[in-house]
Amino acid sequence: MFRSLLTLSVAALIGVASAHATVRTESGLTESAAGKSEVYRLNVPTEKDIATTEIRLVVPSGVAISRFQVLPGFTRTVTKNADGLVTEVVWTGSIAPMEYARFFFQATNPAAPGTLVWKVYQTYSDGSVVRWDDTDPATGPASKITLK
Repeated sequence: MFRSLLTLSVAALIGVASAHATVRTESGLTESAAGKSEVYRLNVPTEKDIATTEIRLVVPSGVAISRFQVLPGFTRTVTKNADGLVTEVVWTGSIAPMEYARFFFQATNPAAPGTLVWKVYQTYSDGSVVRWDDTDPATGPASKITLK
């Protein structure tokens, strides 16, 4: 009985820890090759009892996004720098409580090995913003992709 409860408790903690907004490769990996064209997915769960209404993704320097998958019900706005590279993406729409959305995009990684840090800002219908940007790594970790 105790072992079953312990297993359920650990599984619940793992589920909570992995529920944050995350950027991974399409296949769910946290590593990719330098200079490679990669399909990434931004997974955004609603972790409150109110809807998520906006997701802002800050694109790491040197990443060249070339296209996005359409997600019905969401509007996408992009900001580009002087070189024409996408530096920020904002999706507006609604993700209800106990639901999640996946936003897919294709990008080319920088040529040099290193770490990509993806910062995500999740806005809820009450105007509160959850920062997934390492401001507080314990509660709001940024997603990282290792380039080899």
